[in-house]
Formats: sequence, C-alpha cells, structure tokens
Amino acid sequence: MFITRLSKISLKIASIILLAGVTACQSAPQSTTNVDGKPSQVTLRTAHSSWIEEHFQTEVVKIGLEKLGYQVAKPKEIEYPALYLSLANGDLDYSIVYYNPGHEQFFDKAGGAAKLIGIGNLTPNGIQGYQIDKKTADKHKITNLEQLKDPKIAKLFDSDGDGKANLVGCNPGWACELNIDYQLKAYGLEGTVEQDRGQYTALLANSITRHQQGEPIIFYAYNPHWISSVLVPEQDVIWLEVPFTSFPESGGKVTEEDTSINGKNLGLPKTQQRIVANQKFLAANPIAKRWFELVQIPVADINQESLRIKEGENKPQDIRRHAEEWVEKNQELFASWIKEAQQ
Repeated sequence: MFITRLSKISLKIASIILLAGVTACQSAPQSTTNVDGKPSQVTLRTAHSSWIEEHFQTEVVKIGLEKLGYQVAKPKEIEYPALYLSLANGDLDYSIVYYNPGHEQFFDKAGGAAKLIGIGNLTPNGIQGYQIDKKTADKHKITNLEQLKDPKIAKLFDSDGDGKANLVGCNPGWACELNIDYQLKAYGLEGTVEQDRGQYTALLANSITRHQQGEPIIFYAYNPHWISSVLVPEQDVIWLEVPFTSFPESGGKVTEEDTSINGKNLGLPKTQQRIVANQKFLAANPIAKRWFELVQIPVADINQESLRIKEGENKPQDIRRHAEEWVEKNQELFASWIKEAQQ
C-alpha cells in the first residue's frame, strides 16, 4: 500500500516536472500584472536600431519600467523593418523606434493594428528638411530648394566633380532616403541634384569638414540630432523652403500645414517619435501602457545627448549614465509619471 501511494505521488511529481519542462521550452511569456496590480517578474524584451541616439531614449524608458517593478533584459540591436516583425511575432514586447510619419509602412507590413500599437509621444516636435550653409545662402540669395534647378547654383554644391549638387541623404532603406528621391523627381531636380547615400553620421562628418574648410554644403537634416548643436540653424546653416508640398502616398496624406514651420514650407512633415508595442503585451500590462503614454524627452535634450555621444561618450555605460543624469535632472516630473502609472 505504501509503495502504491508512493508511486502515485512520484507520478504526480513527474507530471509537474514534465509540465514545467514543456512550459520552459515555449517562447518567452507575455508579462502580466499580479492581482495586487504590481508587475510580475517576467523579463521584458526590447530593441532599438543601430542609430545610437535611440540607445539613450531606450535607457530612459527602461529606467522608468524598472522603477515600476519590471525587469528589462539588455536591449537588442535590430534594424527596421525587421524590428517591427519581431514585435508583431511576440519576440519583443516594445520599442521606442516608432517614427511618425516615416515608419507607417513598417508598422502596416508587420501586421498593423491587429498586432501592434503605437503609443505615447516620446519625443514630439521633430523637424526635418533640407539645409545649406548660411554663407552660401546669403552670397547667392538661395532660399528655396527649387533654385538648384539652375546648373550654376547646383554646381556650387558639387563635391565629386560631376556637375551635380551632392545632397547628403540617408542610409539605404531608410524612409528619408525614399522621400528625398521622390522629392528630387517631383521638383524636377534629378538633372542637377543627386542624393549621396550611405552611413548618415559619416556623411554628416564629411559635410562638417567641408564647412570648416569654407566649402558649400547641402544636406538632409533631422532635429533632434547632434548636427543642430554643431551646425546651428540661422547661425551656420539655414532651412530651405520647397516650391510646394509633395510627399509619397505611402506616408499618408500630408498637407502644406504638416510641412510648414514658422511660415516656411520645409517640404517634409513634422515628426514625432512614439513607442510601439505588441498588442498582447500592452493588454496584459496596464502599468507599462500608462508609463508609455506619459514619458517624454524634449528635442533640446535629445540634441544635447546626441552631441555628447558624438564627442566620444558613446559606450553603453556612458549612455546609461546620461539617462540616469537626465532622470535626476527631471526628477519631479519623472516621479509624477511613475506615480500616475502605478495608479
């Protein structure tokens, strides 16, 4: 009898162990909140692209989640659009890389609103467009991108000797690369202007060198970015206007109001950086969801961080320290977000 009872107990234990083993072999579970409203200890998974400024934003958001009781794994580095597919498939829980407009096509192709949610407004009031050095702009009275239809004007910005202006553009595959190509065609500039593609940071570094040497420069600019701290708008460079608003249909309906800043039509829409998350993860984590809705980092702070990174403070421990310093500097506001998310 004792042996029979012992055998039954052993079978029960074996069943429990087997069940635990099967569960462990499944993909990482979605994090949930406990009955007391506090986060469970499932480790959250996030990622960013190789764009190093995103590391800082990721760390700020991560610090908040940690203060709310979550564990967050070391962020992975995945380029978009693959990053969106990882989120949609449940391999990641959230990311801070949702740029609007620009990433809608990545969002939609990964499954759209059926699998993903764009949430909050992590860095609002972004600006993008075309900039040239102020010295050349003043000397030749250049205010509009359309003036580069003139071969003589375009040749001022020729850095490779083919007679065309070399407009510093974006990494191949980025939304801005496609937008620039679209606009060069829309404005009839394909015969006088060519987009230089490559590693955006390296291309900008070359533009800075040319500027220091007194050479004319023209480049795609995005703010927030360290370039605005090195080549200061209205001091070192100016924003060019465009003749009219023309934007790819894939970016949604864009009006002149969307592309105008302080009365100047810059041609490209104002931007915001949002957080994108897996649908199931957000449904199971109201605390994290509320945190994502609240946290914001101003453009000016991103520019300052971006410059620190450019000047050599670019190691993971540097960026984590920068994020902690930012939190300390904004402690009262940060604490209010934490408190509201907890409620």
